[in-house]
Formats: sequence, structure tokens, C-alpha cells
Amino acid sequence: MSKELIRLQDLCMAYDDELVLDHLNLNIHDKEFLTLLGPSGCGKTTTLRMIGGFATPTSGDVLFDGVRINDVPPYQRQINTVFQKYALFPHLNVFENIAFGLRMQRRPDPADPTGKRKVKISEAEIKERVMEMLGVISLKGFEHRKPDALSGGQQQRVAIARALVNRPKVLLLDEPLGALDLKLRKDMQIELKRIQQQVGITFVYVTHDQEEALTMSDTIVVLDGGTVQQIGTPEDIYNEPKNAFVADFIGESNIIDGIMPEDNVVQMYGKRFPCLDGGFAPNEAVDVVIRPEDIDIVPVEQGQLVGTVTNVTFKGLQYDIIVDFRGFKWLIQTTDHSPDGARIGIKIDPDGIHTMKKSTYSGMFGDYSSFSEAYDELDDASIELDEEERGDEE
Repeated sequence: MSKELIRLQDLCMAYDDELVLDHLNLNIHDKEFLTLLGPSGCGKTTTLRMIGGFATPTSGDVLFDGVRINDVPPYQRQINTVFQKYALFPHLNVFENIAFGLRMQRRPDPADPTGKRKVKISEAEIKERVMEMLGVISLKGFEHRKPDALSGGQQQRVAIARALVNRPKVLLLDEPLGALDLKLRKDMQIELKRIQQQVGITFVYVTHDQEEALTMSDTIVVLDGGTVQQIGTPEDIYNEPKNAFVADFIGESNIIDGIMPEDNVVQMYGKRFPCLDGGFAPNEAVDVVIRPEDIDIVPVEQGQLVGTVTNVTFKGLQYDIIVDFRGFKWLIQTTDHSPDGARIGIKIDPDGIHTMKKSTYSGMFGDYSSFSEAYDELDDASIELDEEERGDEE
């Protein structure tokens, strides 16, 4: 891992006595693409604003290269920000939009030994740096166009170039893809990652879109209620969620009540399933996460569980199938079609089962039906199956 560049230390932020950030601690490293991910109101934009200097924490510290910068104004930080609204100057062409910040800068005159006299950046250097940025964002030849002659994705790239031309150490991006259509958003995810790798600086990205986070990030920070729920690589966050909130927010999940009678065995619906997890107390209650793509449909007689298909949706690459297991609805994603009303069996390999300790989020997610009549009954994972279904599942 590269060196630490930013440290957020015990940050709290309150608006009108409402705590928006609750003792947040986070380290951000040089050349890292870090994404703050979470639902509206989780504190991600507030965190970004404090890094950028647009908000001052109620308590705690923002450190940059080991120096406390709580009171340093935004224009004096080596940090630039790209907002969802690009705020390009409509009367200026692409070149002048990118050059604007450079024209505003003053730096010490090398001919002044006192260092007090400030001079503008030369036109030759401005042109060189703007043209360099146009190459980075793949818009060479567009320098004379006005913003209204550009697509949404092109406007976004100009806004990024305008921020990068000042050579910051950190670029903050606050949901910059939110105004784009789906296809352009997907294209820009790849483009943003390419730009970040090419310029070699730290990107801190805010989004509520899990796909954006998984596609671009080196590190994802999942936030809810002003607190960090989990920090990790996209693979860690997806495959090893820490609690039911993370499991539900990142991708699709079936979250079921379970019990760990012993290591590498979890009990659900009164049946025992081999798994790869351990370290729990004997018979400890757990949340069990099973991703929809990790479930295999098999003939009823071969199934570890047997259920009834209640809904089938064709998604192009796969079918999304809702299956009722004694009133609790599971989502299965498969290339195999099963008609509505069919009785099917399912099998789950041990590495497709992930167990988590109970949390304040337990019981809030997992059922793909708002009208599950047996939801309360199934809260007890040790419930005995009735005779009819015991016969089905054995």
C-alpha cells in the first residue's frame, strides 16, 4: 500500500443537533481510488465536503500529509472537487474552461529573492498544460467548442480536466455520473478509472450506486447512519460482508436467520448445511447470506431445500426467479428457466454460504416479498419443518 495521504480522525458533524457523522475514522492513501458508498443521508457527501474544506467538523481532525487542515480554506488545499453539476462557463470554450483556474493563479516570481512578488502563469505554460489535459480526457480537437455543443459525458470530462489541470494531489468527485444516462454512465466508469491511473493521483468518489463502486474502486467505504459499516476491496465487500446492511446494499442477497451448531456447519429451516465459516459460539444465532448467483436449481429429489416458483423475470443474460420456501421468498439468478408455479429443488455449495454475526440490521433485509405471511414464524431458524415439507426436503 502507498503512503497515507489523508487521515480523518474521530470526525463528528452535527446539523441542528442532529448527528450526521458519528466518530468517523478513515485513512486514504496516495494514488488510491477510494469510494464512499451508502444511501442518501448516510454522511458520505458531508465527509467529502470536510476533506475539501467546504465544511468544518463539529469535532475531530482532518489531516493532510500529517498536518491538521481543519481551518485551511478550500483554495489553499492541494485538493480539487468535481460536483454533480459541472458548472462549466457557457460563454467560454473548452480550452478557456480548463484554463480558467490557471489564469486565476499567482505564484512567486523567481526573479524576486524575497518571494513576495507574485506573477501569472505564462500563456505558453497554460497552453501546454491545457493541451496535456485534453489528451488525458481524449478531447483533443474539441478545444474551440462551447459546452452546449458537447455531450453530457464530454462536459463531465471537461469538468474533470479543469480540476486536474491545477495538479492537485487529491480529486474529490461528488456523484459526477448522476446526470448521465445508463450507457454513458457505464462508459464513464471505465473512463474515470483510466484517467485516475494515468494521472496517478488520489480520487475520492461519492456515490450511492453499488455498480460504480465495484467497477472503479481500489477501496470501498460503506457508510450508514454516519458510521463506517465496512472498509475493504470490492471483492472483500461483496464476498465477505460484515453485516446484513452491507450484504443487502452491495448486490442482491438472500439473508436468512441461521444457527451455527459447530464450525463449518450452519442450520437453516431446521436443516444442516456445510459451510466454510467458523469461530462462533456453539448454537450461536447468525445471519446467513446467500448470493442469488450461488444457488443451483436441481430436481426436487436432489434438493437441499424445496420451494415453489412465484415469479420469473427475464433479464437478458439470466432469469431472476423468486422462490417461496415456506413463506420466505428467495431470489435466484440462473440461466435455467423454471416456470411460475413449478416445484424446484436447490443446492448451495459450502463456499456459497456466508455467515455473519447478528447486528442491529438483522431481520431488516432478505425477503423478496412484502407480503410474506410466515416471516415472523421463520425468525426462529431452529423451527421444525412440518411433516409434509420434511418429506419434500429429505
